[in-house]
Amino acid sequence: MNVTLRLYPVIAVAAIGLFAAARALARSRRRTPEQRERERRDRINEIGRITDGTVIDVSEMAANGHGEIQLLIYQYDVAGVSYEASQDVTALRHRVDLHSCKTGLMTSIKYDPSNPGNSIVIAEEWNGLRN
Repeated sequence: MNVTLRLYPVIAVAAIGLFAAARALARSRRRTPEQRERERRDRINEIGRITDGTVIDVSEMAANGHGEIQLLIYQYDVAGVSYEASQDVTALRHRVDLHSCKTGLMTSIKYDPSNPGNSIVIAEEWNGLRN
């Protein structure tokens, strides 16, 4: 019986160690917001349907001490429903000249057919902005 009582602390330390290792592994695989946004754009680019839309505004905003974020605000219709959305295009600055995006500019929008409110105007492999 003494031997069994001595094993409890060893088992407890091993269990805590396994829990800590599993938690560290889960944290290391956690995606950043930028990675999740890139995956969203890639998915919509792959499966998305295209519709016409209009640029409503281009906005630059301070981002909690991380510089500025650039937002492209746009409107589009799908199946008689109007959507107004924005896309953070900060990571795609090299692909878009926001100074040429004027209010009323016609654009193509790619949207998720199963969730039409989920849409993009620009991605790494696609650009819906028209000149």
